[in-house]
Amino acid sequence: MRNEVDLLDLARKKLFLLDLDGTIYLEETLLPGAADFLAYVRKTGGTYRFLTNNSSRGVDAGLEKMRRLGIPAEREDFLTAVEATIHYLHKNRAPADVYYVVGTDSFRRQLAEAGFALRDGAAGDVTAVLVGFDTELTYQKIENACRLLARGADFLATNPDLACPTQFGFIPDCGSICQMLTNACGRRPVFIGKPDPTMIHLAWEQTGYGSAETLMVGDRLYTDIACGFNAGTDTALVLTGEATAADAAVSRTPPTAVYRDCGALLAALRAAREEPDTRKKESET
Repeated sequence: MRNEVDLLDLARKKLFLLDLDGTIYLEETLLPGAADFLAYVRKTGGTYRFLTNNSSRGVDAGLEKMRRLGIPAEREDFLTAVEATIHYLHKNRAPADVYYVVGTDSFRRQLAEAGFALRDGAAGDVTAVLVGFDTELTYQKIENACRLLARGADFLATNPDLACPTQFGFIPDCGSICQMLTNACGRRPVFIGKPDPTMIHLAWEQTGYGSAETLMVGDRLYTDIACGFNAGTDTALVLTGEATAADAAVSRTPPTAVYRDCGALLAALRAAREEPDTRKKESET
């Protein structure tokens, strides 16, 4: 494993951009060191943002979950693939576009509230199929999407994640749904969320920080770490989700550093700032 202290100047980091699933928690369980790490960042004047590719739920659901887990969080602490998608559609698509959404009711509601025209079925005026992490997926949605893609509708998706981590293993994510459509229709989507750096750019706009002060932290190489790599900022891979240290060693977008979990990242951050390990001192008394 690479030497984190040599390659990563943690003492300079003020903005921590954090994936959620597989990094901070698994379902309803906080991962080791996550709560202590977040508390330390806030206590020492730092800032964190939760950057999630999960489009199946809105920020309100994320806030409720973090509070259930005992993590202080405000609406402004979240940047989601849905927000990145809305930003992308406003910037890159025509105002008259009409969308068929393969996604949850929450995803559809957020898009409608943002002013986009949506259709419930394979209507003739649909100009683009938009796929998210759909935990309410039906075969009818897949068939409708295939009909529209066959007619020439554009193919867009919130994120390329193939699997979402759970306590028992993994379940299919947006990337797997898109792969099924690709297999059937021979079409590949334009992915909008991580690894596209839009969410990181939005975080910089919100906070005023830049790449030198930022650390992107996540468990997935081809989304989280690639997102930081594409934005030109340092990255830290935690081994609590999908990727392994062996995966990191051969990645096209290698992390700046690899840590066992957020607890190990916290210990490294304290060491970089030349602070004593209080947990060790307490155990010795």
